[in-house]
Amino acid sequence: MPQEGEAAPQSSRFQDRGWAWMVLVATVLAHALTLGFPACVGVFFKDLQHDFQASNSETSWFPSIMTAVLHAGGPLCSILVERFGCRTTVMLGGLLSGVGMVASSFSKSISQLYITAGFITGLGSCFSFQASVTVLGYYFSHRRTLANALASSGVSIGLTLWPLISQYLLDEMGWRNTFLIFGGMLLNCCVCGAVMRPVPTKPPAPSLSCCQGQSVEGAHLSNGHSAHHKELLRQSRFAACFQTLQKYLAFDIFFKNKGYQIYTIGVAWMVMGFVLPLIYLVPYAILNGVEERKAALLISTIGFINIFMRPMAGLLSGLSIFTGRRIYLFSTAVLLNGLSNLICAISAGYNILVLYCLVYSVSMSIIGALIFQVLMDVVEMDRFSSALGLFTILESITILIGPPLAGFLVDITGHFSYVFYASSFFMVSAALFMGLGFCTMEAKNKLTETQKPPPEDPSRGKYSEVPAEAGPDKNGPPEVIYVTSI
Repeated sequence: MPQEGEAAPQSSRFQDRGWAWMVLVATVLAHALTLGFPACVGVFFKDLQHDFQASNSETSWFPSIMTAVLHAGGPLCSILVERFGCRTTVMLGGLLSGVGMVASSFSKSISQLYITAGFITGLGSCFSFQASVTVLGYYFSHRRTLANALASSGVSIGLTLWPLISQYLLDEMGWRNTFLIFGGMLLNCCVCGAVMRPVPTKPPAPSLSCCQGQSVEGAHLSNGHSAHHKELLRQSRFAACFQTLQKYLAFDIFFKNKGYQIYTIGVAWMVMGFVLPLIYLVPYAILNGVEERKAALLISTIGFINIFMRPMAGLLSGLSIFTGRRIYLFSTAVLLNGLSNLICAISAGYNILVLYCLVYSVSMSIIGALIFQVLMDVVEMDRFSSALGLFTILESITILIGPPLAGFLVDITGHFSYVFYASSFFMVSAALFMGLGFCTMEAKNKLTETQKPPPEDPSRGKYSEVPAEAGPDKNGPPEVIYVTSI
């Protein structure tokens, strides 16, 4: 069976028409099921803490593991897509997600929940989400931008609906039965994957290096030079491992490209605080006397505003006034997001929390719309995939440790407000680091490169250390726009 990731489609017969729109609907649903799901975890925070007699830090490991694996599984998902295709990968992800949530409903300890709902469900969500994004590149060509914009709306739809469904089911039947139902709901990702039938592709040409390797192997086996043959095999395996790491984890770019270095470090530091409100807002509101259903509505409010604000943020960033300055727009949004957390820390009144959600969701929409667009500005597009791999790995590490550290802070102080102070600190410091870092790098480049002609692409001229790339090759692989839970 031909696989989607092997080559470009033979013709445009399947693109931008007919079944492509059904694939788009399936992708929107897959995003709503996977990326929106971690947002509902805060609804169960107090119940899990009570049933397992766990501290805030111990309970927060559950959502942090799920979110971290959702990001860190990207390189593994890319390997599966290349080997088995998008359809199989999406269905495998749906199966893992469903099994993980069903198993979590029988958990006897919080540590079992880390493995079932955290690792297994998080990894399955990663496979379903990223493979469904990739398949759009093969079904859409002329309308690819529109398709990816509509697909990203699934994140906001999930963010809106999951907390409301979670709170209703929790009130009616408890968290164990709710998790059991969630397992069945996440299995719908398998249905989404079944819709994504493979696009006919050209078979890959035989690899010259592979043929050469087989001939060398046969020659040495026939001559009986086993020691030398083993040495060649060892060297070839080492070279293959190095090429794989180079393909999916761009360490060379990290050490050579200062813009990529500053941005990666800044975002990795930022997400330590960015995910905290989505986890702790509901228990914080309940602890301060807000009704449980109204508390869950706060997260849904953030998701509902994101449905409209993310497309507007994308259009805003495309204006000519922001050409070459998107990093500064991004840093400003991160700064606003950090300062908004002070609103929540000062007062826990419901009206104040609604105001906080409005400000937070606006800045969150800009961050979500720009986070990968800025990454495209600072690295060459032919290395974007490998740069994205390292970027998401480092991002997942800080996502993993951020919520438990905040929970530990709550356990020590006894006040949830310190979570929002900590979130504000991470966000504001990351915004200043990225903004001042790129400003300094831009000034340095102007001093050292005054004699060089300006780059052809003005969107990179302000802060990129790499030469502008030529226009995309029409015969190259399909463009992929990456969407994350951010």
